[in-house]
Amino acid sequence: MTDAADPDQPGAKFNAAPDQPGPVAESGKRIASLDFIRGLAVMGILAANIIVFGQPMVAYMWPDAFLVPSGDPNGWMWALQFVLIDGKMRGLFTLLFGAGLYLFLEKAWERGSGLGLQARRLAFLLLFGLIHFFFIWKGDILTGYALCGFAALLFVGMTPRGQLVAGLIGYFVGAIAFTSLFVGMYAFDRMEPANEEIAASQVEMRAVKTEGIADGEIETALISSGDYAGFVAHNFAEHGSDPLTFLLMLVFETLPLILIGMALYRMGLFDGRMAARKVRLWGWISLLFGAVLSAAIAWWAVGEGLTYFGTSLAFIGLARFASLPMVLGLAALLSLWGASASGALAERVSAAGRAAFTNYIGTSVVMLFVFHGWAGGLFGELNRPQLYLVVLATWVLILAWSKPWLDRFRYGPLEWLWRCLTYGRKFPLRR
Repeated sequence: MTDAADPDQPGAKFNAAPDQPGPVAESGKRIASLDFIRGLAVMGILAANIIVFGQPMVAYMWPDAFLVPSGDPNGWMWALQFVLIDGKMRGLFTLLFGAGLYLFLEKAWERGSGLGLQARRLAFLLLFGLIHFFFIWKGDILTGYALCGFAALLFVGMTPRGQLVAGLIGYFVGAIAFTSLFVGMYAFDRMEPANEEIAASQVEMRAVKTEGIADGEIETALISSGDYAGFVAHNFAEHGSDPLTFLLMLVFETLPLILIGMALYRMGLFDGRMAARKVRLWGWISLLFGAVLSAAIAWWAVGEGLTYFGTSLAFIGLARFASLPMVLGLAALLSLWGASASGALAERVSAAGRAAFTNYIGTSVVMLFVFHGWAGGLFGELNRPQLYLVVLATWVLILAWSKPWLDRFRYGPLEWLWRCLTYGRKFPLRR
């Protein structure tokens, strides 16, 4: 999400050391690294989500749920995506949401507003998220961002160090809890039942898998037939409580990452107030440590046969310990690179980041046209390599439209609408 300064309001004033830049609100200018990282993240999120745009939701973790041969018989493309993409792009996007949330508050406080304006902004984000969830794609993250954003407002009075510590504690408590849960499920699934009671319990636990497959079959029929009304009705009837069902996931992943993002912004990671040498050092250490750990988890999962409960343990449990170091390492290194990145491609990536809200929703709309039966009708028809080609084509589209649009207009279309709703007045769109 982007957080451009209100063009009709004066910039905020903060006291900063003479040899250090102050927060972005001081000059009313954008932080270049935020736009650049956000652009990469919103494109990377599509790479993570493409499997569930084009195949049943359960295939996201478990490749045996593909409706066609996956095109990845040895599982190494699954492993590569697991190491490089899954959890990392969403994590980056969430860090930046936290940074943007506090950046918005800085400017609001300078203008005499504050938490009330931010709460109004989050309320409209929640509305956008629910529309996206029920009418476009139920893999939406905006609803969770809005709900966790409200919770994060309770922490804005803390020091940056306090926010960082709270975020890290919350994240690792969740990582330990989810890993323990799925280690237990994985072990129980592999256990030889000693009696009928244990066998019955195993059948009950495995119902999670069969229910996911059954729901995927229903959705496949609705999407492939082009029954959009039935698709929406199914989302309301069968998945209406999903945003609350995943509350624990939000509390122990999304909210902690938002707090960490707020803290890192206030500490100066994104606007150059941190020493570049130190940022580069811990950035590479974090990235490489997380990548090695993530590769080890992927190696185990592939060697284990990519079973349902094995991939669930890898994705929902173990990956958390690898994802956070990689996310922090990427954020550190990209904050250095993004601040000075130049050239045609870098400019287009940054433009994609300035219009990240529109690009995030827009890619979901494009996927409707690609996969639903009333349009392209490719749902369940493409294997993993072919789905990656769809990603590449959509990346070209994102890079092609974002910069020309922002050369002529102040905001992306949905950024402009969100801004107008937040402030309750119409802002000029054309430059």
